[in-house]
Amino acid sequence: MPAAHDDHARMPYQLPFPRDALSEIVIPDAVPEDERLWVPQAENVWFRPLCLNRSQGYWMNLLKVRKAGVLSRHRHPQSVHGFVLKGRWKYLEHDWEAVAGSYVFEPPGETHTLVVPDDVEEMITFFQVNGIMYYVDPWGKNLGYEDVFTKIEMCRTHFEKVGLGAEYVTRFIR
Repeated sequence: MPAAHDDHARMPYQLPFPRDALSEIVIPDAVPEDERLWVPQAENVWFRPLCLNRSQGYWMNLLKVRKAGVLSRHRHPQSVHGFVLKGRWKYLEHDWEAVAGSYVFEPPGETHTLVVPDDVEEMITFFQVNGIMYYVDPWGKNLGYEDVFTKIEMCRTHFEKVGLGAEYVTRFIR
């Protein structure tokens, strides 16, 4: 990194940003107090959208679970990154457990069954999911999928229902 002159070190960038650049997303309350910002995904399972990138086909969200047991079995054709903020979870197919503070990289082609242990009251994990979540039974039979577009529609429907308006989701879309 080049050394900055002391008189310019704290000066903001002076040139215009590219005309077609997208605006940034800043979410000061990523783990919100307002329960309306959690989008229901299944019984006792919610997600908090942070970035829904329709041009590159990925989404970043917080996943919140308030139940023990099997959450889902799914396959990833692209990589997934996770960071556990609260609680813990595991995959039936592996011998490790993701606890608060853990980072998890899931490689393309990975199929696993997410389980929240019985003694966990609440689990919150930050996920970046690239591509789709392809839901399967134990033998790989397709049970459905989620992608950035189904996530956007889930958000639109929920935000309209709770009084924030369907367009509330646009603040997360890039």
